[in-house]
Amino acid sequence: MTVARHTWFMTVRQARNLMREPIWIVLLLVQPMVWLVLYGQLFRNVTRLGGFGTGSYITFLAPAIVVMNAFFGATWSGMAMINDLDHKVVERFLATPASRISIVLSQIVRSAFTAAIQAVVILLVSLALGVRVHTGALGWLVIIVAGILVNSAFAGISQAIALLTRREATMIAVANFIGLPLLFLSTTMIARPQMPGWMQTAARFNPVDWGVRAAREVVLPGTDWGSVAGHLGLLLALSALTAAWATRTFRAYQRSL
Repeated sequence: MTVARHTWFMTVRQARNLMREPIWIVLLLVQPMVWLVLYGQLFRNVTRLGGFGTGSYITFLAPAIVVMNAFFGATWSGMAMINDLDHKVVERFLATPASRISIVLSQIVRSAFTAAIQAVVILLVSLALGVRVHTGALGWLVIIVAGILVNSAFAGISQAIALLTRREATMIAVANFIGLPLLFLSTTMIARPQMPGWMQTAARFNPVDWGVRAAREVVLPGTDWGSVAGHLGLLLALSALTAAWATRTFRAYQRSL
C-alpha cells in the first residue's frame, strides 16, 4: 500500500508539472488526430490490395494508431526521468522516506495514463470519421488496454535506458533507433499478407504488433478472443519484466551516488 500511495503521489506531481505547460497538452491531444487523418487519407486506397479484413482503411488503421501513439510516447518517456536527474529532483526524493520503487513506477504510470487519454481521443475522432468497433464497449476497453500495455512495456525500457545513460542525446538516439524499425516491422499500416515473408516472421516477435493485433481484432468482424487474450498476456508479462529492469537500474543509480 505504501508503494501504491507514493506512486500515486509522484504521478500527480508529474501531472501538475505537465499542466503548467499547456502547449504540451495541446500537442498530446492534437498529434494523434493528425496521424489518424493524414495516414487515413494517404493510404485510403491500399485496401484494394486485399487482406485488410475491411474495405475502409480508416477502420483498419484507427486501433493501430492508438497503439502506435502509445508506443512512441513510451519511447520518449525516459526524458522526464533525465530531466528529474538533471535538476536533482530524484536526489531530493532519496533524502525522504519516499518509496524508491515508486520513483520509477510513477514515470511508467504517468506515461501509460497519458496514452489512455490519447486513446480515448483517437477513438472518439475515429467514431466521428465513421469507424465502428465491432465488439462495442468491450472492444473500446480492449483497445485502450492494448495501448496502455504497449506503453508501459516500452516506458519501462525507456526509464531503464535513461537511468543507465543519464544523457538526453543518448535517449533521443535510442528512441529514434528503435522507433521506426519496430513500427514498420508491424502491421500498423499494412495488412500482414502484403508484407514480405521475413517481415511477417519478424512481426510475430514484435511487441508493437502484439498490441496492434489485439486492438484490431476487436474492431473487425470475426474477433478471435483467444488471440486477443494471448497478445495482451504477452504484453502484460513484458511490462512486468521491463518495470523490473527499470527498478534494477534505479538501484544501480543509487549505488553510484
